Amino acid sequence: MPAFTRLTSRVVALPAADVDTDQIIPARYLKTTESTGLGERLFADWRYGPDGAPRSEFPLNRPEARGAAILLTGPNFGCGSSREHAPWALHGFGFRALVGPSFADIFTQNALKNGVLPVVVDAATHARLLALAARDPRLTLTIDLATQTLALPDGTAISFPVDAFAKECLLRGIDELGYLLGLEERIAAHEASHARS
Repeated sequence: MPAFTRLTSRVVALPAADVDTDQIIPARYLKTTESTGLGERLFADWRYGPDGAPRSEFPLNRPEARGAAILLTGPNFGCGSSREHAPWALHGFGFRALVGPSFADIFTQNALKNGVLPVVVDAATHARLLALAARDPRLTLTIDLATQTLALPDGTAISFPVDAFAKECLLRGIDELGYLLGLEERIAAHEASHARS
């Protein structure tokens, strides 16, 4: 996966609370074991009408959403089942980061392992971001993973937490298996030094 170091992008606001993984990617699209191709089905039941036509009022269907890589979410985003398809669909649509007041635990782990960074902000910052997004549909934010800061348009820097191991993997553009494979020589040397005689 591509490394995540610093991201400057427009923001799409979807502030609904308790958005579960079935809303993110409906169960009927879970027949694949591939992580690609799900972006078109992201929020399918909200994005498209019964006839399959895009709903123009849905935030992801608006022209300013094109190319946006940051999704501004509501509280408890990603609750429900533990399906890994949810971050696959978000990533497939083009989102590299999510900003919100809280994310479901299992969803957070799945997102981090698949190159999508959940950024947790306090309630006051969240309210401020929602107000900024309402005033300016082309709101742009910068996320710096190395310093763990979210930069607002006025230059305010907001710190956010992230798991240290997940941070290292994102910065290097590797998953857990890639991390282990990077230790292959050290593992072989350790095994050789502890070989049975």
